Formats: sequence, structure tokens, C-alpha cells
Amino acid sequence: MRITAPLRANLTPIHEARDAFARGDLATTERICAEVLARTPDDGTAWALLTETALRRGRPEAALICADRAVALRPKDPIALILRAKCRFVSGEARGALEAAEAASAITDNAPETQDACGAMFGLLGLHQRAKQFFLRAVAARPDVPQYLFNLAATERMTGALEEAEAHCDAAIALDRHYGLAHYLRSDLRIQSAERNHIAEMERLVGEGRLAGPSEVMLRFALGKEYEDLERHDRAFDHVDAACHLQHRLVAHDHAAEIAEIDRIIQTHTRGWIAAAPQGHAAAAPVLVAGLPRTGTTLVERIIASHPAMRSAGETSAFATELRRAIKDNSGGGDPAALGRRYVDSVTAFRVPRESRFLDKTLQNYLYCGLIHTALPAAKIILVQRHPMDSCWAIYKAHFQGKFAFSYHQIELAEYYLAYRRLSRHWRATLPPEALLEINYEDIIRDQAAASRRLIDFVGLSWDEEVLRFHESPAPSSTASAVQVRRPIYSSSVGKWRHHADRLAPLRARLAREIPEAELA
Repeated sequence: MRITAPLRANLTPIHEARDAFARGDLATTERICAEVLARTPDDGTAWALLTETALRRGRPEAALICADRAVALRPKDPIALILRAKCRFVSGEARGALEAAEAASAITDNAPETQDACGAMFGLLGLHQRAKQFFLRAVAARPDVPQYLFNLAATERMTGALEEAEAHCDAAIALDRHYGLAHYLRSDLRIQSAERNHIAEMERLVGEGRLAGPSEVMLRFALGKEYEDLERHDRAFDHVDAACHLQHRLVAHDHAAEIAEIDRIIQTHTRGWIAAAPQGHAAAAPVLVAGLPRTGTTLVERIIASHPAMRSAGETSAFATELRRAIKDNSGGGDPAALGRRYVDSVTAFRVPRESRFLDKTLQNYLYCGLIHTALPAAKIILVQRHPMDSCWAIYKAHFQGKFAFSYHQIELAEYYLAYRRLSRHWRATLPPEALLEINYEDIIRDQAAASRRLIDFVGLSWDEEVLRFHESPAPSSTASAVQVRRPIYSSSVGKWRHHADRLAPLRARLAREIPEAELA
């Protein structure tokens, strides 16, 4: 969901700047805006557009300066306030982001682009029911805009309104048949059948050869999913593999640096380092669920969050954000208690009531288990594990927006999996058993009740049968598994990699250099 500033028909240079931004030409956008501001420094539209370029370049401080100028010049423009909200959100200022979003919503006009932008901001904040109301109004005003329909469908998926989401995806695709994101979302909303699927439609689009690279990636992942539903496994792998090859070329990342980061953590965050750390913030006892994607983390989250005494904050990324802020402020995370307090303050700013026991399911918190334990000594950390080959196949066949760039190449995926395995082993040896629990996805599938009791015991709650009915929870889910967790426990995902054993041979061979053969069977 993208928040964009509206165009002003009487500002031709700004039109040119906006066109350049739409093409991804940030330098031209910035040059034109600078020329406009040299003549008219109080042009709020130019400041709003510079906010977007700074965000795109990963410069949140510069973006916030531009957004504040835009708001000062156009205090009654909801788009300027929404951009300020987005800047504060990206900077980790959750409460400030919500305040700016609320201010925008209080003066929102009836323009559909404003309604859509408000919905996108509340969606970023995890307030999906609020977001849905704005998207509904945008679609009611302009049902001919595919983006508005897609944003509504994405929110409906998160809130469990799956049939409505499919209808809105259909409408978006009817308007723009090349809309890759809508095809990808639609394919995930239900198990496709031989009688009812979208394979012919998507194959036709791919065969025409007119898709932009990112759209082709999404179409091929969608085709992989639908072919797998129909148990046409060779065709499923064909499209997944093609999507991964294309995405790997489109995404720049430093694979060696990712592995080196994990190895540095193992070397530095030792038992001695933890023992020497100052006292952390012991007044809060959050539950943090982490692990590689598509390994059962959402299932674990939903089981625990179904307990009446627990509230889920969703995927917050708050710990990493507060850690980066501490490093930027030159405290380097050297005050664990302050880091822990800021983390709790961020999560309880609006996601969950301050007095609640809460759960945070941020996957990459596996990098910070040692820091989490020092900052929040009463925290409960759960690492979710899954069979190596099933893990890697589940990751390989999925698309991750802007995350997990290692997942699109078999050898890089295998090497990252092995690094994660080393890190898990390190945390197991380093953290006390009352702070860390590892649980296997397969154990939950094999005996849901026993695994659920183990989880509830570990986090220190009394048993409640409600956790066995996690799939009935109406709580939103913004994860890749948002559809699956609305179904009872099922075992059909166990062993799926075996359909592709020959074609996953490079990945398996790399894993086998460090993992015993028995564990790969």
C-alpha cells in the first residue's frame, strides 16, 4: 500500500516530478522539486513529494523534516499529515505515527485518494478494521481504480473476509489484467480446485511476454501455488523456480554480509557477555515468537494469543527499531533497561493495552535473542523449528515483499538456513531454559494438545481449552499465513518437498554438508 501526495493541476513542474517518481527516477524528482522550491519555498506539494523520495531512499530523518515542512505549509491537508505519520512510523515513533494518522483522519476530505492513503496508514499501524473503513469509502467513490480494490482485498484477507477479498481481487484484475499483486493475493485466498482455478488465465498472461518483471514474478509464484493445489507438482516447480530466478536478478543484496552478521552475533553474544550486562527491565514479561518464515510461527502465535489472558501485538519490528535508535543516540544499547522500557512503550502505545500481557511475533527477532534477554529478563522467547527441507521448500515457493532476499536462490537459501541453525544452537546453549523454548512445527501437527500445553506452560499461563480453537479467533493476521491459520490443524504441508526432491538436489546437497542425512530424510 503506497501513500502518495495528490497532484496539483496548476503545477506542471510538479506533474513532471510526479511522473519521474512513478518511473522510479528519484534524482529527476528531487531536481525538479529543488527548482520549484528555489522559486517558491512555500510550495507544500514539493515538500510532500520530497518526503516520498527521502522515504524511498531510506532516509527517515530527512523525510520527517520534509513532511514537517509540508504540514506547516498545508496544516489542513490530510495527505501531508499522513506522510508525517508514515515518517514517524518508519522512524519507530509509534505513538507519534498514530497521532498524525488520527489528525489526518479527523480532516479527511471525500477524495478517494485521501481515503485510500488513510487506509494504507492505518494498515501500516496494524489497525486493520480502521483501515478497511477508509478503503471501503475509496472503492465506493472510485470502483474503477485497481489499487483501491487491491488495498481493500489485502485488508479483507487479514481480517478473514476471504470471499470478499476474492471478489475485490477479481474486480481489480478485470480492470488491469497485468496486476501481479492482485493475482498473487487471489491465488492464496483458498485452495484451488480442478473446477475452479485461475491457471489458464495466468498462463495466458505469462505466455504473452508483456509483463513487467515484478508482475511476472508475482504471476509465476501464483501459478506455482495453484498448480501445487492441483498436485501438478512439476508445473508448480517450473513456475516457482522461474519466479525465483527472476526475483534474484531484480533484488540486490549482500548474501555474505547476512551470514557474517549471524556469525558475529554467535561470537559476541556469549554467556559471559550476557552475565556482564547491566540489569534489564524486569517489570514486563512479553512473549516473543521468532523463526524463519513459513515454519509455523503464525500457528504458534495464534495458539498462545487465543488464551484469554494474552494479547497479540502482531509483527511489530519494535525491538530492532528501538535498538537502532539506541545505537544512533550513541548509547549503543548499553542501557538494557532503557532499551526494554522503550520497546514495551512502543508496543503498548496503541497495539495492545498497557496493562496486558502481550505477544510479539516478529520473525527476525531470532537475531536479537541475547539482547532481548538482557533488556527484558522476564521475557519468554519461542523459536519455531521445522524440517530443513520442508522449511526451505516453503520459503523458496513464497514471495516476501522486501524481506528475506536469500530465499530466491537454492544455495543462498541453504546457507542462510544453516546459519539460522547455528544461531539457534547458540541460543539454546547460551540462554537459560526458562527464557527460551524451541518447538517443532511437526510436533504441533502430531499432537496439537500436548504441544499447546507445552507452550502455555512455558509462558506461565494456566491451561485454557480456548487455545485449541485458535482457528476460530477473529483477530486480524497480517502474515503470509493469514489464510492458513483460519483452518484447524492440518498435516498436508508435511513432506511436500519430496515432490521436488530431484530439482531441490542443489539445496539438499548444500544442507547435507552440515546436517546429518537422517535429519534430511
